Amino acid sequence: VIYFLLFDLLSVTMVRATWNGAVIAESDACVEVEGNQYFPPDSLRREFVKDSSAHTTCAWKGVASYLTLVVDGKENKDACWYYPTPSPAASKIKGYFAFWKGVKVEV
Repeated sequence: VIYFLLFDLLSVTMVRATWNGAVIAESDACVEVEGNQYFPPDSLRREFVKDSSAHTTCAWKGVASYLTLVVDGKENKDACWYYPTPSPAASKIKGYFAFWKGVKVEV
């Protein structure tokens, strides 16, 4: 039992999202869905995001909301998305954040 607990501790992977020289999110508790890393809500550095009115719909996850990144005066419109009220099939990513549009996600 101790071996398995130690193995679990050693196998934790820190995932980091960066853009324009800033760490936007970092966590060892991300969830991977369809090749995207979804970061827990408390890992997002809110000082680098602002609300967007953009929304899209995924057939199985539901309606996604977007955030725009703002770092050193530069904006990356709608580069972050999340599912505030996902479908039951995607409940594990409720409120988690994912990135695209040039955001570097390192595992």
